[in-house]
Amino acid sequence: MSQQSGGAKFLHDVYETLDEAVKFTDIDMGLYRQIKICNSIYKFHFPVRINGEIKVFQGYRAHHSHHKLPTKGGIRYSEMVDEDESVALATLMTFKCAGVDIPFGGAKGGVRLNPANYTEDQLEKITRRYTTELIKKNCIGPGVDVPAPDYGTSSREMAWIADTYATFKYGENEAMSCVTAKPYGQGGIKGRTEATGLGVFYALREIVNEENYMQKLKLPLGMEGKTVIIQGLGNVGYHAAKFCREEGGAKIIGIAEYEGGLYNKDGLDPDEVIEHRNKSGSIMDFPGAVNVPHSSELLETECDILIPAAIENVLHEGNAPRVKARILAEAANGPTTVEAQKILRDKGVLIIPDIYLNSGGVIVSYFEWLKNLSHVRFGRMEKRFDEVTFKKLSSSIHHILQKSPDVDHHELVVKGADELDLVRSGLEETMILGYEQLRDLLDNRPDIPDLRMAAFVNGLEKVAASYKSLGVFP
Repeated sequence: MSQQSGGAKFLHDVYETLDEAVKFTDIDMGLYRQIKICNSIYKFHFPVRINGEIKVFQGYRAHHSHHKLPTKGGIRYSEMVDEDESVALATLMTFKCAGVDIPFGGAKGGVRLNPANYTEDQLEKITRRYTTELIKKNCIGPGVDVPAPDYGTSSREMAWIADTYATFKYGENEAMSCVTAKPYGQGGIKGRTEATGLGVFYALREIVNEENYMQKLKLPLGMEGKTVIIQGLGNVGYHAAKFCREEGGAKIIGIAEYEGGLYNKDGLDPDEVIEHRNKSGSIMDFPGAVNVPHSSELLETECDILIPAAIENVLHEGNAPRVKARILAEAANGPTTVEAQKILRDKGVLIIPDIYLNSGGVIVSYFEWLKNLSHVRFGRMEKRFDEVTFKKLSSSIHHILQKSPDVDHHELVVKGADELDLVRSGLEETMILGYEQLRDLLDNRPDIPDLRMAAFVNGLEKVAASYKSLGVFP
């Protein structure tokens, strides 16, 4: 499959899913066409001098929907980046934000390159020039479009983007709000790094405690002891695995990466695998695990929960019939083609859709954006007040009972909620409420077949309501 055909297939699948979902709504078809179409696409070339030679790079930025501003979405550095992929990802971002009530429109973009082929200094030059092109066309800004990291980028690139923007917009009080997932010392927020993976865990925890689902799948309630295979040990996959194992008690029996995979029926510690990779340059040959030469084999290995956490279209009509997982948790964007979705649905696999499951990143990015706009870190106003209040409460209980309360004194008295506590609490609350909305929609609308369709119906209806509130559309 070529790069362009891959992006085209991805966009086709997104549009096909939307066309199916709109049938479960009463949205006017003219309005639906506006909701579906990508509002603007900026496609450009820019030169950068690399090792004395001028290289020309292809850049993209797609703004899918302006029903809410700013738009929001990641920046990818990958040889797979193209116009269709950017539009598809921007479209998903619109409904991801709407589904969990984050007031952003959807956007996405990137540069077509393999970051492994460039040094850090070269990537900085490329990033700053890409940002300059966005600034020239007013395609970035706190109230216009707020990027974040995606495949092939990280907080490092976001810091370069923020600094470049601030240089061009010298004196703009809200300049740091032009991008999220920055390093903490440069306007970032605690908890952003692990946000998407932690959100995956929060969502999974809710769903595996639903008796209705677990009875159908013939699985016990809860995360404890469930077998998990992770495809992609990047930021999202690593943190999803870590929290499922450490907080949920799940067993990570398989980890797949581009160079191959690992399998251990007794479980793998993702921290130890990461440490091994840092030392050896690969996850392969990890002590106590069986090497799986072709990582795609792990997608077809028996497990309770399969978590694709890398790129799109890894599950397709060719391998979907052989998938043995009971639950498919889409931590990546668009990891399952439309054909694979139908096959897995017929097999009785519970699919937790990407536009809900991996929304943790944009949720905490929203918190960071608010922090930057307000210029006040979370917890600064209330932490000490809470500590004093808890101390008074503890003293009152002690006075009434004539003994200390049966709780940890430090947790009750000394520690008020800091930024990380508040961010994780807000993330957990948003993920739980997002799931409850989908569950209520399915309970009240038996014609909607599954969580995926419920997520798209939920997003469509919320975007339509935003347009209708403008008084322009029916």
